[in-house]
Amino acid sequence: MIINEFAITSNLKKMKIKEYFQLQFKIINRKLTDFGFNPIIGFLTIFIGFIGLSIYLFSKTEFAEYIFILIALSFISKLSEIKRNDFLKFAFPDKAYLVIRIVENSTVVLPFILFLIYKQIFPSVFILTTITLLMALFNFNTTFNYTIPTLFYKKPFEFTVGFRNTFYLFFIAYFLAFMSISVGNFNLGVFALLLVFIVSLSFYSKPENEYYIWSYITTPKGFLFEKIKIGFVYSTILSLPILIALGIFFSSEITTLLIFQLLGYIYLATIILAKYSAYPSEMNLPQGILIGISLLFPPILIGVIPYFYFQSTKKLNNILA
Repeated sequence: MIINEFAITSNLKKMKIKEYFQLQFKIINRKLTDFGFNPIIGFLTIFIGFIGLSIYLFSKTEFAEYIFILIALSFISKLSEIKRNDFLKFAFPDKAYLVIRIVENSTVVLPFILFLIYKQIFPSVFILTTITLLMALFNFNTTFNYTIPTLFYKKPFEFTVGFRNTFYLFFIAYFLAFMSISVGNFNLGVFALLLVFIVSLSFYSKPENEYYIWSYITTPKGFLFEKIKIGFVYSTILSLPILIALGIFFSSEITTLLIFQLLGYIYLATIILAKYSAYPSEMNLPQGILIGISLLFPPILIGVIPYFYFQSTKKLNNILA
């Protein structure tokens, strides 16, 4: 059955904000049903799981509030995808588009904000609320004629595209690192460092065209090694200013900084392997659950990374064999 794209676009232009959110709700219900969940049971399971995992996280580490914010921002980053927002801008007037972006972002982070309020961690509430609104209010038009220069032109795709779409988040990270040094808050500096990595992880959320993989002319193992190497090099370029600054002003915490830098690399490698284990599709719910559990319990990566690696090589064999 062939769907008329023009007819779909015309119908979207007539759609009201309320109807848009009703449609999104139906899509979520459909996805839960496809995964074998009754929608009511699915939402209840998500709610109970969120509360349980949040309590567990805050009981295990002093950095829980910063990890919590990073997880929230990782969900919001999915809503900031350029093509998606260009489509919304085309389908809705400016005011309606702005309302949709604010409501979507706010809905996603609301459980995180409510839990932080419950824990009475109000500075983190302020940080998360501010970043959420900034990500909704400041969307950079892809039709802007000026091309933002990057350091990533030699190995294009994820970091070239990703940096140009989210470069303002790195300024936020550098500002938070500066504030960390100014007020002597080391934890805030660690959060700034992790923010660089979480934004870098978001660059790998979308699968590229098969041509970009085929052009490497190597084995699946060689391709994955090259992708991970590029990710490490480019994430180092972005995180190094924060790492050096914090290392100078918090010299007694250099070991802790290096541990978090290492964790950033490990999770970056995990995301890259997860991406290609689902290729040419996007990462699915089971993969997301595995990654989410590994954030709360890093030792599980010992099994998760090899699993994603073997799945990735199987998928890439069809292209690079």
